[in-house]
Amino acid sequence: MIKKILIANRGEIACRVIKTAQKMGIKTVAVYSDADKNGLHVSMADEAVHIGPPQANQSYLVMDKILGAIEQTGADAVHPGYGFLSENPEFAKLLKEKGITFIGPNPHAIVSMGDKITSKKLAKEAGVSCVPGHMGLIEDAEEAVKISQKVGYPVMIKASAGGGGKGMRIAYNDEEAREGFQSSKNEAASSFGDDRIFIEKFVEQPRHIEIQVLGDKHGNVIYLGERECSIQRRNQKVIEEAPSPFLDEKTRAAMGAESVALAKAVDYDSAGTVEFIVDKDKNFYFLEMNTRLQVEHPVTELITGVDLVEQMIRSAQGEVLNMTQDDVKLTGWALESRIYAEDPYRNFLPSIGRLTRYRPPFEGKKNSGAIIRNDTGVYEGGEISMYYDPMIAKLCTWGEDRGIALEAMRHALDLFELEGIGHNIPFLQAVYDHDRFERGDITTAFIADEYPDGFEGADINSGHARKIGAICALMHDITENRAAEISGTLPNHARHIPDEWAVQVGEFEYMADINGESGLRTIVMADGEKAAIEMEVLTQWLPGHPLVIALVDNKQFSFSVKPIAEGYHVWHRGCEFKVAVRTPRAAELAKFMPVKEAPDTSNLLLCPMPGVIVSVLVEEGQEVQDGQALAVVEAMKMENTLRAEKKGVISKVNAKAGDNLAVDEIIMEFATE
Repeated sequence: MIKKILIANRGEIACRVIKTAQKMGIKTVAVYSDADKNGLHVSMADEAVHIGPPQANQSYLVMDKILGAIEQTGADAVHPGYGFLSENPEFAKLLKEKGITFIGPNPHAIVSMGDKITSKKLAKEAGVSCVPGHMGLIEDAEEAVKISQKVGYPVMIKASAGGGGKGMRIAYNDEEAREGFQSSKNEAASSFGDDRIFIEKFVEQPRHIEIQVLGDKHGNVIYLGERECSIQRRNQKVIEEAPSPFLDEKTRAAMGAESVALAKAVDYDSAGTVEFIVDKDKNFYFLEMNTRLQVEHPVTELITGVDLVEQMIRSAQGEVLNMTQDDVKLTGWALESRIYAEDPYRNFLPSIGRLTRYRPPFEGKKNSGAIIRNDTGVYEGGEISMYYDPMIAKLCTWGEDRGIALEAMRHALDLFELEGIGHNIPFLQAVYDHDRFERGDITTAFIADEYPDGFEGADINSGHARKIGAICALMHDITENRAAEISGTLPNHARHIPDEWAVQVGEFEYMADINGESGLRTIVMADGEKAAIEMEVLTQWLPGHPLVIALVDNKQFSFSVKPIAEGYHVWHRGCEFKVAVRTPRAAELAKFMPVKEAPDTSNLLLCPMPGVIVSVLVEEGQEVQDGQALAVVEAMKMENTLRAEKKGVISKVNAKAGDNLAVDEIIMEFATE
């Protein structure tokens, strides 16, 4: 029996494995790089071993360092999490040779199915429907172009050892195939230590649906339903749910049976995932098999009640699977939001820095019957590093049906307090409020279709604007009365607080008449066009708190705020705007105030994220064309090509390859006309 597990990973997945090990009474060992010395997983584990510099290829990807940590601590098993060494057959073989239990599939299964090229060939031989493509290795960019032309654009250029959206590019023409091949190759080498690339046809408008399988060392394999993972950006999953709102029982059973057959063909003996693309007619095509635990495994756990990490541990120590296919019941609905350190208003570029505020919603069961779960590897005051994946947390909700789970997720995101770095919560909120998502009408092209020019924030809902205006008026009233109480203690300094305020919420304007002294207040909101609307508002908000939780007509309503001159900066459901609260006379005078203009940076190429300059592709004095590549910046293991927005001449190059730049540092300047 396993007595001590070393987790060869970091962040939230390391914390996730530790929780189950603790529940099972198994001791744990964390490993950490210089960047992770204060990591949450380090403090949670029973022991921790330092394994090197921040760069993954000098720490988490170095097998000898992991083996050294095993020898130092006496661990008798290793859980690899996902990414890093999780699908490296040589690592699994090394552990087996040394008598260390690998908590994952056997090396044969990893070799057979973990490699994307090999798995496609085996799947074809087994009669599994596959996407057309070239499964052989590709030597250079010119060969990639020829293959892409033969397969037919658009094509998907993918890292053979890839996962998590790393090392993947879509190419629609020869130039994109050439560039995509090199970028995919570079990312694959830095993320997985394996730069092999293959190409397959990109099926447009598909759904990405995957089947969770679970096996033991005695030939038993079952499937635990499916996960819909179609909401993706740059091939990186953003939102997952289980079950899929698209599949019917017949298609689910067919996909499950095929997944089990494929797993049995390679003697699969752990948790794994068979991924498919599914077209509008429910035809499904095998994509790949991930021979590891998936990032999105919590949604499967929530609808089945099965702890997948526990099952992996039991399988690794030779236990017989304690359930059959008939025992698997899908109950309710679950959603997962991947919360990333990336700025949706800057085209989702990575954001690094200190989490000055990190307060997720309380986990557990709510009055509605919904369940909140938050898998994380960070804490308030911790650092988000540029060296690793930008994931902060995986926020999950479960409900008896999709509607309950969705509403619970909306409220949970409203209550998630996160400051200090850019994050994608506003974008997630906008997606969940989108009518297409609510209908379940989604494909992998959802984000590209609905946000073709990037995310610029959602539009303010007029009904929400009125509620926010009323709450902000009450907040201002609370603040003013508090100040009056302080100054009122001094002789001759009593202050009169008006009951009526002029409130501007973005483009909406209201007059708010507040009735009552404290507790539940009646607020009449008039906009000059419609009849005045009366609402009852109750809040325990105190000045200075960034989260506002209120009851409006006995229904919870929440948003985030930051005080500014004459009001508040507000974030709510993907919207970001200013709310001004003034006296009626001040509101009249405000119309005459000049608007401050933003500085002109059109002649500058600014670094859009903290990162490392991989290459500068132009030189001073060179004329560039609209769309021409100017420089490549790498951050959080992803390469980003910066392009010219218009024709111009480079007047000065301020950065060179290898430079570490902060956000908005100048990379190069253009000659002014």
